[in-house]
Amino acid sequence: MMEAVTTATTMTGAPIMTIEPVKAVSLRHELKHQINLREDLVLSQRLRKLFAHDKHAGPDGFYRVTSLYFDTPYDSALREKIDGVNRREKFRLRYYGEDTSFIRLEKKYKINGLCGKRSARMSAKQVKQVLSGDIHFLLDVGDPLFVEFYSKLKGKGLRPKTIVRYDREAFFYAPGNVRVTLDRDIRTGLGCVDFLNPEIFCLRAMEPGTILEVKYDAFLPELVRMAVQVPGRQATACSKYALCRRFD
Repeated sequence: MMEAVTTATTMTGAPIMTIEPVKAVSLRHELKHQINLREDLVLSQRLRKLFAHDKHAGPDGFYRVTSLYFDTPYDSALREKIDGVNRREKFRLRYYGEDTSFIRLEKKYKINGLCGKRSARMSAKQVKQVLSGDIHFLLDVGDPLFVEFYSKLKGKGLRPKTIVRYDREAFFYAPGNVRVTLDRDIRTGLGCVDFLNPEIFCLRAMEPGTILEVKYDAFLPELVRMAVQVPGRQATACSKYALCRRFD
């Protein structure tokens, strides 16, 4: 169980440091493959026959994802990803489709090959405050993730680096808590301040192709293992964030 530090005050106004437990987040396995359009066509048809689309997807099973990634002045998150550091983290803001009324602050981290994620709801007004440099409100919300984000913004100099946008088709399989996603048309936005503008122009970040991701808990069911097989493809360290940073 992790702990978060918060402050309270006595009747005289003196600050008191308190410790509150933070709910532990289970770590998951994550496999990634970069596949071409033909492989995508074959694979997606197979997956649609075997698994249900993610409940958060639209009627056609697709939805758009727009994220704003943060990094240090020395690009620590990017360099640690490229170097394959065993313990690393990155912060991002994310919304889906064109609905900017539902935004999440997310911290994604990896420990010895396993992945975890913590998230908290953030309003569009709060996002605008962060992007304008007004971050003191993060200490007043009472969410441990907001407090940690504030400490990294101040202590490590985290700043918005790039917008990552793509179209996702997602599938779910309950045994093993498996989620299979196909991320297509990966693009990057050049103006971080326009993160909340769904119409922002985005450049294609890679040649036409798809990133296949498979996330699961303790085990990967054999049905899924066989379904996601792409002949000649091996799991790779494929990062959409790293792909989009190539334009810096």
